[in-house]
Amino acid sequence: MSLTRPTPSNGHYKAVGAFALFAATTLLTSLAAAQPGGPPPPPPPKFGEPLPGLTSQQLAAFKAGKDDFVERETPGGGLGPIFNRDSCVACHSGPAVGGASPINVTRFGKVTGGVFDPLTSLGGSLLQERAISQNGLEKVPAQANVVAKRQTTPLFGLGLIEAIPDAVILKGVRATPVDGVLGKASMVQDVASGKSLVGRFGWKAQQASLLAFAGDAYLNEMGITNRLFPTENAPNGNVALLNQLDKVKDPEDAVDPATGKAGIDVLADYMRFLAPPPTRPVTASTAFGAKFFLDVGCTSCHTPSMTTGPSPVSALNNKSIFLYSDLLLHDMGSLGDGIVQGAAGAREMKTPPLWGAAASEPYLHDGRARTLDEAIRAHDGEGRSARDKYLKLTPDQQKLLVEFLKSI
Repeated sequence: MSLTRPTPSNGHYKAVGAFALFAATTLLTSLAAAQPGGPPPPPPPKFGEPLPGLTSQQLAAFKAGKDDFVERETPGGGLGPIFNRDSCVACHSGPAVGGASPINVTRFGKVTGGVFDPLTSLGGSLLQERAISQNGLEKVPAQANVVAKRQTTPLFGLGLIEAIPDAVILKGVRATPVDGVLGKASMVQDVASGKSLVGRFGWKAQQASLLAFAGDAYLNEMGITNRLFPTENAPNGNVALLNQLDKVKDPEDAVDPATGKAGIDVLADYMRFLAPPPTRPVTASTAFGAKFFLDVGCTSCHTPSMTTGPSPVSALNNKSIFLYSDLLLHDMGSLGDGIVQGAAGAREMKTPPLWGAAASEPYLHDGRARTLDEAIRAHDGEGRSARDKYLKLTPDQQKLLVEFLKSI
């Protein structure tokens, strides 16, 4: 098996240091566990477990949020009248509660003269595929000439991602392209704070905070209005039909007098305190794979690590996290989904974090790639250069790179 590798470009040495830190930390942790006489370090959290170091109050908030996450909503509680699923866990279930799934939602719109119309008046751009009444079921309007699928993403470690300062993400924006890679921050008006912030959640980085992300999901995936998103979706824009079907007063997500929190607050707590995916031990194979990952230029978008800012939550305070994403939008050429959303253009998608990749198949925004190898081969636009360099690796080298991806 040949392990010959190309010479890395100068701009990639920072990524080498980041991986070296990751490898060293993992090695030192395992060595400490092996030392006789001393207390073994606590095991890292498994998929779906809370962040280590939470207070008892924070753990209670995590557990309350998880209970809300798995609860099935009913029409009497505000579900619908149009929706995609009746609970969060229905989509976020693998390999544990809070994870991903191959379930897709449908986006649509109309492009005329290069201008995208989300067909808002006809219920766009998100199709709600279920309804509390058969006559409320939506369909993709005949006017739509763009239809795209998006699959469910995992929620592991989102509190750490939320805790990354905007300035850290903005440092990744390039003034001039490197190997065709530029990157653009998705600046959004955060509905939770009213501030202009860097979006980081969703395939188009359309939400900047977990509270806004939760409010958006409550309305658009379950049809539950809330204080951030108080207007009900009408089936294909039919307000008269909405008035006929919707019997629950808005906003439907009420505040619990005992806690002072609404459902979106409880859901945000759960996501904020959910641990990142566990990593696998560093081996000689994954170390070689990490270098190939670096050498072909994957780190131009999949930044190995970032550091969170100061936080009153100790578990989120100034933590180095290995998410393998710059959280920026990139022009992905033919891999774009054709949907304009927020600051993201039709061909632009956010770099998805790669941590936990081994447990989040299928891959890419629409799940078209069954394997990580297929996902890499499908890269286009700003990802084309890295893809082409990957294709020049030997089959054995490609396998090592994929093995590394499965370890992070």
